[in-house]
Amino acid sequence: MTEIIGIRFKKGGKVYYFSPGGNKFKLSDRVIVETARGIECGEVVIENKKVEDSEIVAPLKAVIRKANAKDLAVVERNRQKEQEAFKICEEKIAFRKLKMHLIDVECTFDNNKILFYFTAESRVDFRELVKDLAAVFKTRIELRQIGVRDEAKILGGLGICGREFCCKGYMGDFQPVSIKMAKEQGLSLNPTKISGTCGRLMCCLKNEQAAYDELLKITPKVGAYVKTPECKGYVEEANLITGRLKINPEKGDMPVYVNRDQVKIIKDSEIKLNREEIKALKELEDK
Repeated sequence: MTEIIGIRFKKGGKVYYFSPGGNKFKLSDRVIVETARGIECGEVVIENKKVEDSEIVAPLKAVIRKANAKDLAVVERNRQKEQEAFKICEEKIAFRKLKMHLIDVECTFDNNKILFYFTAESRVDFRELVKDLAAVFKTRIELRQIGVRDEAKILGGLGICGREFCCKGYMGDFQPVSIKMAKEQGLSLNPTKISGTCGRLMCCLKNEQAAYDELLKITPKVGAYVKTPECKGYVEEANLITGRLKINPEKGDMPVYVNRDQVKIIKDSEIKLNREEIKALKELEDK
């Protein structure tokens, strides 16, 4: 077992483990640590606790110190510098007539590097832009092209549910989301119905999939051959949430409505995507 604390550097960002170095930290404490990007200031989101050695990548870097008033002042100055850098970068992009959209700017705590995040429909030759920015800020400049999901995570917003984007609010990493999940959850495969503001499949499909997996184990699928108290027939409609089934009898014209606990599955069906559906909706799975 190894003692760790969990630190996050951005809201909704990934949580990284660090060694507390024999010190005790509380939630929301600001701490100074060394990362792959340099010295950074982060927030404690997991207090001191012990985890299995298999859960960490050794060796863990130790916390340098708890952030003091001077450190927090540096953080505030960096936030102001980021706003200034954003405006200057937009001006340089316009001057160079580059087809790219600036999304965010980050300045490392030690001012060793400034990172510019942007989106673009294709690859962009930004070598001259880097030189322009380096001449202004006299430090290392890094430009990173990101996808539409990362853009939504950085900018934030409200989903169709009325709540903050999952990716912005609490998700550390994006989880893979597939068209098959939407199919299994009985959703209409209409891109406008199953995609988020980013234009990709909604993250909540992944969040809810475990519950639907359990319901699929006890609910006959559409096309299944079942026996009801009244007849034998094929499942025409199945509501996974309520468990209500519409059965098309083998004999007779009128459909039968029953609950899933009233039927016996003789031969279950499978939920499959056809080639046309896969081809038409494949881009919704891309990052």
